[in-house]
Amino acid sequence: MKTARLTLDPAFRIGAIDRRLFGSFVEHMGRCVYTGIYEPGHPEADDLGLRQDVAQLTRELGVSVVRYPGGNFVSNHRWEDGVGPRETRPTRLDLAWRSIETNQFGLGEYMAWIRQVGAEPMLAVNLGTRGLAEAIELLEYCNYPGGTQLSDLRVKHGDADPYGVKLWCLGNEMDGPWQIGHLTAYEYGRRAAETANAMRRLDPTIELVACGSSNRQMSTFGAWEATVLEQCYDLVDYVSMHAYYEEHDGDLDSFLASAVDMDAFIDEVIATADHVKAKLRSKKRLRISFDEWNVWYQKRFPGEAVLEWQHAPRLIEDEFSVADAVVVGSYLISLLSHADRVAVGCQAQLANTIAPIRTEPGGPAWRQTTFYPFAQAARFARGDALRVEAVSPQMDTAAYGPVPVVHAAASYDAENGRIALFVVNRDRTGPVELSVDVRSFGPLRIDSHLVLADSDVRATNNQAEPRRVVPRDGSGSGLDSGKLTVTLPPTSWNVIELATAPAV
Repeated sequence: MKTARLTLDPAFRIGAIDRRLFGSFVEHMGRCVYTGIYEPGHPEADDLGLRQDVAQLTRELGVSVVRYPGGNFVSNHRWEDGVGPRETRPTRLDLAWRSIETNQFGLGEYMAWIRQVGAEPMLAVNLGTRGLAEAIELLEYCNYPGGTQLSDLRVKHGDADPYGVKLWCLGNEMDGPWQIGHLTAYEYGRRAAETANAMRRLDPTIELVACGSSNRQMSTFGAWEATVLEQCYDLVDYVSMHAYYEEHDGDLDSFLASAVDMDAFIDEVIATADHVKAKLRSKKRLRISFDEWNVWYQKRFPGEAVLEWQHAPRLIEDEFSVADAVVVGSYLISLLSHADRVAVGCQAQLANTIAPIRTEPGGPAWRQTTFYPFAQAARFARGDALRVEAVSPQMDTAAYGPVPVVHAAASYDAENGRIALFVVNRDRTGPVELSVDVRSFGPLRIDSHLVLADSDVRATNNQAEPRRVVPRDGSGSGLDSGKLTVTLPPTSWNVIELATAPAV
């Protein structure tokens, strides 16, 4: 059996884990909203049409913040269309996804749903077809207590209390030629700066996210961030990152190792932001909002141009496998490993569209394989992220060269005496015995070892078999004289929870 080792120590602190790291994303795309989280007439729907089975799964998933309403959708969206009496709301064409938008689910419904699931709102403003004026009008509608036209309009629509939205995205993927209202880096940087300045005059307590590159493969990557941030660095709090990955041409090993690319992407954005900080002599340390990330089989998507005008079409409803879940776990490890700089993370998306939750119209909701790593990381990763550097065997990959078989992150909640170790075994050929030095914590006990793995790495959950793949109790773990030993099954996601408190 292959072996690996690492050391956990409370002194090896990366930074506090922001709860916003475990966020999600709801866009008016495909069936994420309609027949996803919202379906009037469904047996599980409440009076507002919100599906309570999906709301319950969202709470179980542990989602802390939800970005809305886009995504590409926001750059052609009029927020006023989605407020007020539903019978008076206009039906529009969504140019992003060539869909018919009824606006029956809008801002008020989103805020009601946010309250139900116990998450924090994160709103994006349209800087594509609209701009500064509409952004501050939306902010006034949401956050001003009352006594003005727009705040009183919110009260008239049934929400007497302000929404108090703190987290705002200044547009979406404005570097992308596919974006409605696409801008150059300088144009966007100036627009973001002026919008940020005006929004802060209205509400100085808000936090703002500037658009970074849509992905690391963009020809403008790096230069985009540098140019944009030179215009707005001291006016924003975060720069965004987006990344999607898939298996290419049957190269499963490279796919299992793709978090190597995510790590490099994060490091490069940090380096660029810090360069701008130095150039501007700024005292601010910019953080990252990684507000779109996931596995997405984009080769299966024909592209927007061939889509027919429909309401809530079935769009990129990928059915995720065990291998996909292990890769999602690896991305969570990468985010935790950068907890000092990555403060917000949004897995895209929540329901149906490349999502951890699937539904059928009028029918059931169920958990995809990718549901479980996210839910466990959101549940167990508390306190501080700890620096973890595994000494591990390597596996050769066509895309990334030699890559460690073992990928790990850890958290330490000193107040409650809890340690969580998150480990992926990327090796498909066999198990790995992991040895962990935990002597620095004193006496410990193993509270749980949960494993997501299967003899068939292509196994999935679906409507017919919604629990084909579920986490199970691990075997082969032990703790003796400050040494934890864990057997990691091949192609597996593992969570080991330790406690410093004496057993009850």
